[in-house]
Amino acid sequence: MTQNVLTERRGAVLEVTLNRPKANAIDMATSRELGEIFTDFRDDPELRVAILTAQGEKFFCPGWDLKAAAEGEGADGDYGKGGFGGLQELRGLNKPVIAAVNGIACGGGLELAISADIIIAADHASFALPEIKSGTVADAATLRLPKRIPYHIAMELLFTGRWFDVEEAHRWGLVNRIVPAADLMAEARKMADELASGPPLVFAAIKEIAREAEDMKFQDALNRINRSQFETVEKLYRSEDQKEGARAFAEKRDPVWKGR
Repeated sequence: MTQNVLTERRGAVLEVTLNRPKANAIDMATSRELGEIFTDFRDDPELRVAILTAQGEKFFCPGWDLKAAAEGEGADGDYGKGGFGGLQELRGLNKPVIAAVNGIACGGGLELAISADIIIAADHASFALPEIKSGTVADAATLRLPKRIPYHIAMELLFTGRWFDVEEAHRWGLVNRIVPAADLMAEARKMADELASGPPLVFAAIKEIAREAEDMKFQDALNRINRSQFETVEKLYRSEDQKEGARAFAEKRDPVWKGR
């Protein structure tokens, strides 16, 4: 890996840190690198949870590197596996991802954060989707945001591009938890460790069901589950972990999850 993206394995947890001073903007090379990192994370059976964060105290990520754009990189270029930032379009990512937002997350940086499953934010973090002011569309946010927060609020943020602080983000349910900046990574690691000790096959089933059923009617989605049409659910129901969960409950002990 380059110095633009730092990675560290802590047991079953992978920490991914953007490191592109001054603002941690993402150019195509960095996006492709992130795609490789998250693809490897997805495919590594020893890794169960990822944390995405950034260096510094001011910026999480402002999105696309406009300096690179000015030098010729186009919005329709090759962002690599998983699309912009490596997460937005990565197929089959059935492991929990936590975004630890350490500062400003705007444009594609906010889109990257909401591609995670859980967002923990520092108490000085702020957010915006300013694409409207430059005559373009925040495409991923336009797809995702109205499904994450109330529709009318999402439309206001997309239409105006206004800034909103972390308290407002939390009020609308965009952020799970606000913590002092000094405690951000400790809180993210605490949650990651808790998830890493959980049942990975259940997490995979939860993520596949939630992703695939997002635009389905309830009964249609339930029918797919009952007919064993979700690969992760079928794998779970035939797994050693399913039997271990029942045994541990009967024996009044903590289960030992093996992911198989």
